[in-house]
Parts: sequence; C-alpha cells; structure tokens
Amino acid sequence: MKIALTAALATAALGLTAATPEPTPAPAPAPVSRTEATRTVSAWLPWWDVETGYRDALAHADRLHTVSPFWYATDVDVDGGDGGAGVEVTRETGAGDRRIIDGLHAEGVKVVPTVTESLYAPAMVDLLEDPARRTAHVDALVGVATSRAYDGLDLDYERMTETEDTALRERVRTGYNTLTTELCARLHALRKQCVITVMPRTEDAGQAFDYARLGRVADRLRIMGYNLHNALAAPGPLSSTAWYEEFVGYATAVVPRDKLEVALPAYGWNWTVGSKARATHVTAREAEALRRRVGAPYALDAASGTPHFTYVDADGERHEVWYQDANGAATHLAVLARHGVRGVGLWALGFEEADLWDAL
Repeated sequence: MKIALTAALATAALGLTAATPEPTPAPAPAPVSRTEATRTVSAWLPWWDVETGYRDALAHADRLHTVSPFWYATDVDVDGGDGGAGVEVTRETGAGDRRIIDGLHAEGVKVVPTVTESLYAPAMVDLLEDPARRTAHVDALVGVATSRAYDGLDLDYERMTETEDTALRERVRTGYNTLTTELCARLHALRKQCVITVMPRTEDAGQAFDYARLGRVADRLRIMGYNLHNALAAPGPLSSTAWYEEFVGYATAVVPRDKLEVALPAYGWNWTVGSKARATHVTAREAEALRRRVGAPYALDAASGTPHFTYVDADGERHEVWYQDANGAATHLAVLARHGVRGVGLWALGFEEADLWDAL
C-alpha cells in the first residue's frame, strides 16, 4: 500500500447503507489523440524526490501518457473548530509546480495529480454517509482539479480499507461508490479525467472496492500490483505471476479492459531475517546496486517471477532482499497480455532501472 510506503519514504529522504442508483451518464472527457493512444504507461511522481522523477518522466515521455504527481492528501482538519471532525485536502511540498505541469504538457504528457487519504474506516464512513460533508469534500477535490491546468484527478484512498469489520467495510464500499460517482460526474462535466486507484481484488483482499461500479464511473481503474509481501510481513516477493493471474482475471471479468491499468513496482524491501523490525525500502536501482556491492549472485525466482538475493551485513545480520526489475516485469507483463490488458502503471518515477523501460 502506498500510504505506508509514502510515509516511510518521506521520513527517510463513507458509504450509504441503502443501495444507490446506477450512475447517470456524464459528458465524456476530451477524446484521446492517436499519438496519446500509442503511449501505454502512466506513472506516479513522488514529491519527496520530484526533480529525479521529473527528469525521468521527460526522458521517457514518448511512452508516458499520464504522470500523477503525489501532491495532495485528504486529512482531518484539526483546526476546523469542530473538535477535529473536519476534513481538508492538504498540499504536499511543491504541489502545483507550474514548471513541472507545463514541462510535461510540452512533451504531450497529461498531468493527473493524486490525492491520498489518511482517514480510517470509521472517520471515512462518517464523511461519506453525511450528504453535506460528502458534497463539501467533492467540492474540495474539484477545487484541486481546477486549481491548475490539470487534466483530471487520481483518487488513491487506501487507509479507509484497513478494517476487519465486514459491516463497516461494506459501508466504506457503498459510500465510496457514491463519492466517486459524484466526483467523476463533476470532473467529466469539466472535461477532466477521473482516475481511481485500487488495491488488487482477490478472494481475501480488496473487498472494500466495488470494481464493477468504479469501472463504470471512472475513465481508468489503476490496480496497485505490488506489496504482496509488505514491510511488516515475512520476506517474500512484492508480486507474483499467480497473484497477477488471480486479480487481473477478476478485474477483466467486471471492468472493460481499455479502462484497466496495472501498476508495476520499481522498488523492493530489505528485510533483516529474524527481526520484527519494519523492512527497509529500497528502489530497484538501490537494490541492484546493493546486490553488486555485496557480491550476491543474481537470481530470478521462478515461482513469482521476481529477483531476490541474500547477504550478511557488517554486524553479522542476514538480510533478504526482494525487488523488481526488467526481467521480473516482463513475466508479469506477459500475464497482462494474456488477459488483454494494455494499460500499465509504474510506482514510481526515479525508482526504476533504465532497462525497465525496454520491458514496458
């Protein structure tokens, strides 16, 4: 999940209970040109290393149709005068930098900034089930989309899904359907794109997201195809071909293929074996440099289709590193091809090795 990952990196460098009606068709966004249609990759731009990511985007602009700067966040407004119950959309450092927006536009790349959120399920349900507060939140999001020459908005709401309470999760799911239906209609009326980022939907995960409904109202549904093993889990691959087969198979059964994007990881985790401490984040570039520095042999795990290696540090502690590179990405892209999914995403610009672009 990018919320936890974003917090670690930055430190280091609500649903209607009754069934809602089907969404009313909204005006379509601006048509996609033939040149844009040949570009199949979107990528997130991290605000904490924006210059590296921006240079990376310009260098590969011919393959990028969209860049989503990680610039905005929905959070509790502690100064709202209502006991902390208010919600606001805040700006990250450098948000709205016109130099970056204009530079990407000059290369034919659309700019669709991402809004994350830090509200857990109870707080999000309180927001989504209150029509006045929900409308105010949609107004704030539209305000972001119109604050610059943006081409749309990417909603990446993850923390609200972190609950084992099935009833609460269903309220999140239903309320989020309502929120996104209203937001996408407003964005489409402005001829701006509505992108929704979701977690992989499998038998035991991603249940808070209604793929079918979200796929009807959004222009694109971005699936985060990473963090199968996260920083607090046991060491293992960030993604696997079997996992891709499961969630891509589900997604293509309920969402039009031309609306789907599957985002690949360009990072990894460095676990200290036997420790309960959080694994250390490494970009793909850093992981490969570390592998070479410690003299570990290159190995591509056949079962998952991802590279990994082990080493012992100066303190005698054993480490296990799993990450993603061009070879691993090729195995996962093959799964997308088998399911007819052409759209690919990347988390994140500046993380990847140069060879990955050849695979993309």
